[in-house]
Amino acid sequence: MGLATFIGGVHPYEGKELSMEHPITVLQPKGVEMVFPLSQHIGAPAKPLVAVGDEVLVGQIIAEAGGFISANVISSVSGKVKKIEPRRVANGSMVNSIIIEDNKEYNAIEGFGEKRDYIRLSKDKIRKIVKDAGIVGLGGAGFPTHVKISPKNEDEINYIIVNGAECEPYLTSDYRLMMEEPKKIIEGLKIILQLFPNATGIIGIENNKPKAIEKLKAFAQNEPKIEVVELYTKYPQGGERSLIYACTGRKLNSSLLPADVGCIVDNVDTVVSIYNAVAESTPLIRRILTVTGDAITTPQNFNVRTGTNYQELIEAAGGFKEEPRKILSGGPMMGQALFTLDIPVTKASSSITTFLHDEVEENPETPCIKCGRCIDVCPSYLVPVLMMEKALNDDTEGFEKLNGMECVECGSCAYVCPAKRPLTQGFKYMRQAVAAKRRAEAAKKEVK
Repeated sequence: MGLATFIGGVHPYEGKELSMEHPITVLQPKGVEMVFPLSQHIGAPAKPLVAVGDEVLVGQIIAEAGGFISANVISSVSGKVKKIEPRRVANGSMVNSIIIEDNKEYNAIEGFGEKRDYIRLSKDKIRKIVKDAGIVGLGGAGFPTHVKISPKNEDEINYIIVNGAECEPYLTSDYRLMMEEPKKIIEGLKIILQLFPNATGIIGIENNKPKAIEKLKAFAQNEPKIEVVELYTKYPQGGERSLIYACTGRKLNSSLLPADVGCIVDNVDTVVSIYNAVAESTPLIRRILTVTGDAITTPQNFNVRTGTNYQELIEAAGGFKEEPRKILSGGPMMGQALFTLDIPVTKASSSITTFLHDEVEENPETPCIKCGRCIDVCPSYLVPVLMMEKALNDDTEGFEKLNGMECVECGSCAYVCPAKRPLTQGFKYMRQAVAAKRRAEAAKKEVK
């Protein structure tokens, strides 16, 4: 039997050897100013619970969820609230943020870090702890985890899938977690399984991580409800739809949630964060990040408090060998290009990837040659060459008819395109335009 996988996808240069053997280093912030954006998740921004001049503690909720799809923001330091004002984040936008002056004392709220016997906790209590802890999906999407683990019918959930694929090139933070915290991954998964009586656990790991597979299998060998599944190494193997299909054979589209096909998917670090919150009374106040690429002096992984400035991570990795041509927040396939490092680490931060060369700049776009490579690699069975024609003409109706909303923006089509066309950017724009059009139409119907 072959390794579990999906149809389509690409095999980009992995680049993981740069940092995968570097253990996670705990990095305490050097700067005094810590920045906590109120939008670090999908959904409504959080609402501030503090005012300028207030003293705060490590683990304190400084902003509460602003709606059903939202998440709390937790202070990672102790100190004084200096400002509440817009600050820039990785996607370039200005987001209202709480700025705390770090007193370097790290005084924590009462009960912070206390051990708890999660087996004795009720389902409602576990879900409340996860919500209070401000946990969101740490694989990049940022969907509030307490919402994900609270489906309409918990009895219909058959699989809890832990995403250990880490298919994005260069990133190795999840790999290091699997190597260094396997017990927390297993225990975190058991906590989630406690919520779903009919579910079994699957930990999916790409086969370019044999040591992690071996380690997790060893820790899961006496757990009858947990299985480690070896995945074929291919991008985007870690995409939610690709992973669900590879592990269960079940298919998902844009009109469905994973729970609609009996699955819940959580990233490795999300599962560790659930364990930290439920079993060790520690909310989400840190991120594990990879700082890597051929422009960085010492590529490695860091455990860093949220709110820390990106520039400090670069300095901790030895700085740049020489001035990079491109810096990404995230990996080369789905990361966002940065024009400044004066931004904070948030729950959505996964890596800083630096390059001495910019392939996009050095390989300009040329006309489409109708080679069809984009069709071959699309994991959603779409026809990118035709979708791009609609995008260039702002034809939202035509884009929808081509099932363009099924695009997961993975970048596989752009990666193989010999003409170097900005396919992913075009589809991202069109998906946003269609979504805006649908919202406007829905608002009109409500008025009527």
